Amino acid sequence: MNYKRSKFFTTLNKRKIKYLFLNKKSQITLVFFHGFMSDMTGAKPIAIQKFCRKQKLNFLKFEYSGHGKSSGKFIDGTISQWTNEAKQLINKFKKNKKLIFIGSSMGSWIGLNLISYFKINLIGFVGIASAPDFTDELMWKKFPRDIKNEIDKKGILELKNEYGDYIITKKLIKDGRKNKVLKKIKKFKIPITLFHGNKDRMVPIKYSKKTLRLFKTKYKKLFIIKNGDHSLSRKSDLKKICKELNNMIFNHLILNSF
Repeated sequence: MNYKRSKFFTTLNKRKIKYLFLNKKSQITLVFFHGFMSDMTGAKPIAIQKFCRKQKLNFLKFEYSGHGKSSGKFIDGTISQWTNEAKQLINKFKKNKKLIFIGSSMGSWIGLNLISYFKINLIGFVGIASAPDFTDELMWKKFPRDIKNEIDKKGILELKNEYGDYIITKKLIKDGRKNKVLKKIKKFKIPITLFHGNKDRMVPIKYSKKTLRLFKTKYKKLFIIKNGDHSLSRKSDLKKICKELNNMIFNHLILNSF
């Protein structure tokens, strides 16, 4: 990954957030939110960055505190903290710009948290293997009693899965409950497109279906990707994602040209 054009943004809490802003002097900025224990160097943000460069669109990607090259310890992070960091950084670039949020896994949850705040600027939302509310619904409620006891006692737990070692903290679980979105009555009116692999072993497809129900709009799509895993980083997956981003932008321009 080329970090030469990357910079640091200092939050109000003095955390240094690594970000890259591709400035094509466009009126539309695509914002990528990466997933849990991930960063901005993966195949998805790189593919979307290339798409934006080709289409002459602005693009913003970044790493939450405790992730990638950003400052802070991962074990100190929470959904509230990462959401607030994202909000502060996006505010730096939102002036007179239309925004499209692209959230990968946990990134969709953080993006959903920010829709109401940026609703004047937002023209679309794209979710990839969306995992809102996962800390409670897919972790805590699924954990056996001995693991719950260990988290309660030690405040931290390391889990292993096919994507590596995941560090779960009691603080993360408790804060996640304050940020749950799927049971709230929301009727977001912006266009939404979701992608979910039918072989995703981390997050069931029903979480994308539940996310879709938060939106009340005519432009509403869910693509279930054949043989797609949680990452959805194959060339064919990335091509589909970029194609739908192009369709979303084209539809916005057509609707607003009259």
